[in-house]
Amino acid sequence: MPPHPTVPTPLVDVALHDGDGSGVPRTVLVEQSGGGEPAAGPGADGLGVDAGWLHRHRVTCAAGSVTPVPLDTTRPDHGWLLGTGAGSPRDWRAAGAALVRAAATRAGDDADAGRRPARTVALHLPAAATAEQVGALTLGAVAGSHRYRVTNRDVPPRLGRLRLIEPADVTTEARDRHEAALRYARVLGGATGLARDLADTPADVKNPAWLAGTGARLARAQPGLAAAVRDERWLAEQGFGGVLAVGGGSARPPRLLELSWRPRGASGRDDPRLVLVGKGVTFDTGGISIKPADGMALMRTDMSGGAAVIAAMLAVAKLQLPLHVTGLVPCAENHVSGGAYRPGDVVRHVGGTTTEVANTDAEGRLLLADTLAHGARTLGRAARGPTVPGGTTLVDVATLTGAMKVSLGLRTGGLFASEPALAERIRAAGGAVGEDWWPMPLPADHAEDVRSEIADLRQAPPGPGGIVAALFLREFTGGLPWAHLDIAGPARAEQAYDEVNPGGTGFATRTLIALACSMAGYSQS
Repeated sequence: MPPHPTVPTPLVDVALHDGDGSGVPRTVLVEQSGGGEPAAGPGADGLGVDAGWLHRHRVTCAAGSVTPVPLDTTRPDHGWLLGTGAGSPRDWRAAGAALVRAAATRAGDDADAGRRPARTVALHLPAAATAEQVGALTLGAVAGSHRYRVTNRDVPPRLGRLRLIEPADVTTEARDRHEAALRYARVLGGATGLARDLADTPADVKNPAWLAGTGARLARAQPGLAAAVRDERWLAEQGFGGVLAVGGGSARPPRLLELSWRPRGASGRDDPRLVLVGKGVTFDTGGISIKPADGMALMRTDMSGGAAVIAAMLAVAKLQLPLHVTGLVPCAENHVSGGAYRPGDVVRHVGGTTTEVANTDAEGRLLLADTLAHGARTLGRAARGPTVPGGTTLVDVATLTGAMKVSLGLRTGGLFASEPALAERIRAAGGAVGEDWWPMPLPADHAEDVRSEIADLRQAPPGPGGIVAALFLREFTGGLPWAHLDIAGPARAEQAYDEVNPGGTGFATRTLIALACSMAGYSQS
């Protein structure tokens, strides 16, 4: 087996402190003043920086701008000025990520020059810093510190700790709010990093058994989080015809990962339930409807929806949410061989619904169809009325259609939902953690497009690709409240921006966590 990093890879540790410590490089924030000019925050005197210095060196407060400040002392021999823009959460996330990247670059340069690299950096918080800004800075630093490399070279030094220095006169109430926001942001950032690890792992390592087994191993380390891995025999017994068809062309058979979080004190029948379903295609050749060679290497990340569900489930357990949450990840490799399924085949899903296959490169919806039907059948329960708590909500997430990349670009996810209230809840959850969603329609005039003449349904009918895919999936939800998140665009990045690094992005992970928190009534405080 090729060498590969242990999952999860280490991320920077962020904590609040009262002092910056001896010999620790210091960071001073540069904010936008009331007049729009850059203004240095607490700690500037220690760096020898004032308004004149900022003007002479043309320092800006642009979010994520990093300016080294040479010092007279020999250790450390410089500090940093870090721009926070207009002070929005996105600006503070970008600042946190920019700082850890700059510190990592400097540590590498020090190591190459034979100097001892700094593994800790201190950052002075302004007195007016809000809990939201502290959380955003922490999230940016943790997520921005993620780095996945498969190499036989020495691993470059990395920043290990970021100390956030509270002002001396900070109130106990404000510090408590900062601490709560920081703890939540560390969970969000850690989950993002894990989802990126799973997405970036090469497919020669990441077969269906590896993905399901790794998810189960990590889950079992969390008290109260149950995990089960179902093999191809179980899948056949339960009627997962879609999963078996997609996985039939590979020598590495499919799996289903089931993760279950049931909080203590849950009564069972009337408690609300959230079921998360994530596409876990560990590599997608397109099957017989084979993809072009260009870009096929990126198909190792075609299980990004499954990665988001696995990482979100671990976060739910870490947060001890008072909500019954189940994660289902169908794992398969869509390959080409004598055992591969064909265009024109008819697949029978969980529950008996049949689907006419039109394109073997539209494999994700076959996996999701089986798994949604399984979730609705085994965990589904309709709410008994608007005033009665309970009921099951289904949410699936997948890198499903290229149509969504064309429609929304590479930084916004497509959001389809059976109920406007659910769509708004998800959109608000994403907005609170830095992930953007655009609501998409489920028009009735395309509902008949998914009907087949020789089977119950058509897998990939003509028409608007993202919409007909969502309409196909809706057929397997049992009438339960349901949302479909298409992340074909934002699941991968070719260049760094804000807290995102090139490769798998972990997009949707934080939205799923925030959604579960919203449904559970969880508060950071």
